Amino acid sequence: MKLSEFKFDLPESLIAKYPVERGESRLMVIDRKAKTIEHKQFSDMLGYFSDGDVMVINNTKVFPARLYGNKEKTGAKIEVFLLRELNREMKLWDVLVDPARKIRVGNKLYFGDSDLVAEVIDNTTSRGRTIRFLFDGNHDEFMKAVDELGETPIPREMNREAEEADRDNYQTVFAQHVGAVAAPTAGLHFTRAMMKRMEIKGIHFAPVTLHVGLGTFRQVDVEDLTKHKTDSENYRIPEDSAKIVNTALDAGRRVCAVGTTSLKAIESSVSANSRLKPVEGWTDRFIFPPYEFKIANSLLTSLHLPESILIMMTSAFGGHELIKEAYQVAIKEKYRFFSYGDAMLII
Repeated sequence: MKLSEFKFDLPESLIAKYPVERGESRLMVIDRKAKTIEHKQFSDMLGYFSDGDVMVINNTKVFPARLYGNKEKTGAKIEVFLLRELNREMKLWDVLVDPARKIRVGNKLYFGDSDLVAEVIDNTTSRGRTIRFLFDGNHDEFMKAVDELGETPIPREMNREAEEADRDNYQTVFAQHVGAVAAPTAGLHFTRAMMKRMEIKGIHFAPVTLHVGLGTFRQVDVEDLTKHKTDSENYRIPEDSAKIVNTALDAGRRVCAVGTTSLKAIESSVSANSRLKPVEGWTDRFIFPPYEFKIANSLLTSLHLPESILIMMTSAFGGHELIKEAYQVAIKEKYRFFSYGDAMLII
């Protein structure tokens, strides 16, 4: 597949800047077998699942990864986007900096009136740096300082500043393990009440963790998709969740990946007999058409941006031509796109 096959014209007005009330979004339902496209509300999703079916949810928790520091001597304002902790004891992090041209190895950055100082120790990519935080406290105290100084890392494509409400809005109700720099957005639609109704109906939840990082959002800049390399993201499939999923598969039930990050996680740990294996590690799995999925047989996802690896994964799951048609329908029907937008269910 070529990158250009995932290009389409998306009016900027359809990129959702703010969410609707949680659980109140629209839902486009794609039936792969019947080749149909239906327009529903998210609350209608309950009607597509029954006793014994499973929702695989990503319980990663977003932290305020966007910091603003000042360069020593010049005082220039620098954005520091925390990507990945490299060494907890030494407080080493991979980050993106902006403007990158102003930041060189050896520079120090000061963050407000706090005790937090960072030193740049290496270059990684054009905007990437490895930095060491100079901070006397322990890890919990360090993360508390980041939480107080940081900003919710809503995507730049929203074209607005982060607001206090984003701290809650850009977090799923089942978020548990801190480590993501972007929300697993399909999960943002769920309310506790909706989850309770599903449980009463006999639908099971299987939590997995994939800490969403740059691997999910780095721009693809090669036409031949086989040459694109994604950054690794840390993930974990607990034994209990693997058992829930495998029991459903053995019984011929629906296993729905809630979001492309959940889909990526479970497709990264498949046994020889096509069952889910418990694991903890890193994945750089890049899924694009054609691809044979082994675990999930349905997918709840967001409406993604052109040429993103997320629309490639969605196309691999739903069928490229059908998803291509569905996106044109979504634009015509003025569905809301991206992190705070509407949802798509592929069955």
